[in-house]
Amino acid sequence: MMGLIGLAGRSDLRVAEAQLRSADAIAPLRHGMSICGVLFLWQVFTHCCSPLLLSGLTAGLVGAAVAGLLLDRGRRASGGGVTAADLRRHALGALLSGLAWAACMMLVGWSGETEELVALWTLISCVMVCGAISYAPVPLSAAAFLLPCIVGLFGMFDGSGEAPSRALSISYALALLAGCIIYARTFARQHSTTAQLVEKSEVVSLLLREYEVGGSDWLWETDVLRRISGVSARFAETLGLPPGQVEGAPLVQLLAGSGWDKGRFAAGLHTLADYLKRRESFSALVLPVEVKGQWRWWELSASPRYDETGAFLGFRGVGSDVTAQRESADKIAQLARFDPLTGLPNRSHLREALDKALEGAKQRMPGCAFLMIDLDRFKAINDTLGHQTGDRLLSQVARRLLDLCENGDFCGRIGGDEFAVVMPHVENEAAVARLASAIIVALSAPYQVDQHMLHIGASVGSAMSPMDGRDAEALTRSADLALYRAKGDGGGQHCAYEPQLHAQAEERRQLEMALREALEKEQLHVVYQPVVDAGREVVVGFEALVRWTHPELGPISPAKFVPVAEEARLIGPIGEWVLRTACMEAVNWPEDVRVAVNVSAEQLAHPSFVAAVVSALASSGLEARRLELEVTESLFMNDDTGALKLLDQLIGLGVQLSLDDFGTGYSSLGYLSRTRFNTIKIDRSFVVGASKNTAESLAIIRAVVTLAESLGMVTTAEGVETQAELDMVRRLGCNKVQGYYFGRPMLAKDAARLFPPPLQRAVG
Repeated sequence: MMGLIGLAGRSDLRVAEAQLRSADAIAPLRHGMSICGVLFLWQVFTHCCSPLLLSGLTAGLVGAAVAGLLLDRGRRASGGGVTAADLRRHALGALLSGLAWAACMMLVGWSGETEELVALWTLISCVMVCGAISYAPVPLSAAAFLLPCIVGLFGMFDGSGEAPSRALSISYALALLAGCIIYARTFARQHSTTAQLVEKSEVVSLLLREYEVGGSDWLWETDVLRRISGVSARFAETLGLPPGQVEGAPLVQLLAGSGWDKGRFAAGLHTLADYLKRRESFSALVLPVEVKGQWRWWELSASPRYDETGAFLGFRGVGSDVTAQRESADKIAQLARFDPLTGLPNRSHLREALDKALEGAKQRMPGCAFLMIDLDRFKAINDTLGHQTGDRLLSQVARRLLDLCENGDFCGRIGGDEFAVVMPHVENEAAVARLASAIIVALSAPYQVDQHMLHIGASVGSAMSPMDGRDAEALTRSADLALYRAKGDGGGQHCAYEPQLHAQAEERRQLEMALREALEKEQLHVVYQPVVDAGREVVVGFEALVRWTHPELGPISPAKFVPVAEEARLIGPIGEWVLRTACMEAVNWPEDVRVAVNVSAEQLAHPSFVAAVVSALASSGLEARRLELEVTESLFMNDDTGALKLLDQLIGLGVQLSLDDFGTGYSSLGYLSRTRFNTIKIDRSFVVGASKNTAESLAIIRAVVTLAESLGMVTTAEGVETQAELDMVRRLGCNKVQGYYFGRPMLAKDAARLFPPPLQRAVG
């Protein structure tokens, strides 16, 4: 308002323009008063003031007026928008005029007597009033004019007896200044409001033009009888009718289309009719509309109109075609509730169905059932034939599940190769078992996918309410535990939930937490079981075995914690730690003694495993030929070519390879020719069978020994515990033996004592 800082926004610019425009309009009054004032000076004060003084004052007053006119003309001639500098230039002209009149007050006041002072005061009061009126819209200019006048009043009334007159005149001038500021504030507020209204009006006009010209929305109006009036071109075009046919037609009838004659209306039309009948505003009302025989979705908003007397005139509103948005929303809802691959309900939809089934089964015993299904051997197909083949296989699984579900059963896909079935009504446990068996049989039948005949299986875990869970989360957890049990028992079977499954799961969870802590706090340690030359009966190596002694639970069997480590993905870091520790210990043994370390399939699947082996050898100083890595046949179950390449890299380093538990798992002679193993280890079960003269065990050991000799490999018999077993494996041709007969697993320092003192080295 003052112009002391820059103008911000269109509203400020419009107010400044109005201030200067109003001041310019009243400027002739100020200039006319200045002329009258000059004439008054020459008429009244010629007897007390010299002509030279009056001439000087006249020149000053005229010069100030001319300077002000020139400043104003320059501002108007610039042609640009108003700025804060324009307000300050206007104030400069006012200041020059104020200074001229202040000089007049002091110079004339000193020359005259009391009568002349009264006349001068009369003149000055008129000049200040005219100046205040002229400069009032621009408060900075009003202050610039009146403040010098106030200073001039001090000089005009400077006699000792003129203090009351001085006070009165100054109060008068200050009152004029205060009035100017108050008026300026009111002026600015009114014009600011007007500017904002103009701006909003422009925005509304722009929106209306966009509605009518290029937008997808349109305007519509109805009269008192709810008939269309003032048809917009966009509205008629969207209806697919000429404007003349739309004008005067009932709105609801237009939107109902062919349903009007048949008396069938969409639910949204009933809602619209109710709003129109009650004369209520409505917003974002979505309803189906028939346009040229096709159904579209429209969104309407409107408010009732009234005249000045409050009489109802009809409705005015806007509308838009939201068919595309509606279809997109439907697709999103479909994706949010259904699996895009199989078309089955997804996890969240299954949860809704289970919640609904539980709610309906509250008063029944048994209530409902939840079955979780996991495909057996699906990962092998996905890995070998690709994800596209796996996806098509999952689609066929989904169709078979749908065929099995009847009597309200609800099936869906949880994710990956896991599916689920909700049975809202369960007669007894036998009904659940029958459906589970039917699922296993149906999903285990062969599949024809492209050119492949595929065979998979299925495992099922089930839980029933309310015995196994009263809410969806509990029932799902119980079914999951049952499925875990079915998979753990070999797969291809159904397992119903039992309370002890929860206890076992909790025990596994606690064991996993303790195992993670054990790895961090170095509660694990490595023991070494001797491997002995069968003929010479001298130690030629050790097998490194990990052991765990819990500070509270005591020793925990590897048979218990190793499966937990595999499930929790801890077998990798544990195996690497064992490898490093074994290498550090083995470097203290004689140079012809090896150390064997078991390696899991998970470790071999990790691309950094070779680097870990190289690091362990380098940091310990152990020669690569003295390290033997033991792998099991399960590594070759999925024809993992990546693991075979990794084994070849290890062989290239000079590391020895040993095939552990040969003959107990997925035996195939094919992979023996693809990987150059140094040793084949014969499982203890065959050793025990052979010691009892079991023909099958004897034949297997002879065959393995013959095979190993033909391939240039060494055989090691595991689990030799008696002299008779030792003599038997010797006769059968085994090269090395391992078992309690020669020593139980021992600490590194005890292993070092097995060697003669000259070869014994300090154990770090």
